Amino acid sequence: MKETIKLGVILMIITVVSAGVLAISNNLTKDRIAELEMAGSLESLKEIFGDSADFKPLDEGKLDEIKGSTPSVMEIFEVYDGDALIGYAIKNVSKGFGGDLVLLTGFNIDGTVAGLDVLEHSETPGLGAKAEEPEFRNKFVGKSTSEAITVEAISGATVTTDGVLAGVNEAREIFNNQLSN
Repeated sequence: MKETIKLGVILMIITVVSAGVLAISNNLTKDRIAELEMAGSLESLKEIFGDSADFKPLDEGKLDEIKGSTPSVMEIFEVYDGDALIGYAIKNVSKGFGGDLVLLTGFNIDGTVAGLDVLEHSETPGLGAKAEEPEFRNKFVGKSTSEAITVEAISGATVTTDGVLAGVNEAREIFNNQLSN
């Protein structure tokens, strides 16, 4: 019995020390990870809206309200040309064939799609992975947000296409109902 208690205490100490080391490592690297994620988002934002646009994260209160009703939303940016608001970009998660699709959809203030970027995916190379190619992404540019957005499916990757469309249309709903007012 004493041996069991002794082993339990040793295991608990090892667990506590390991948890502490992980917590410290996470705390030391979280800012750098956030910087890298923001840099990736900014690169995609500039690809969608151009180098001259400026981007500001949406007010935290408004973002929290949107996330409360749509948990798949990760980030939302306001897009400016000087002082003029020209659009919004919504980063959200949708389901594809191979797992999650992380999308960044840009909307012009006039109610059209400015562009789309597939930031992360686990889709099949040569099939679903075509969703990140400009040939597919450019099909969304200029589409009106007044009705559901549709595009021709990627041959052999219908589930991926449906996942991208679901994510884009979810972002479209947020743009129409909560941002473009």
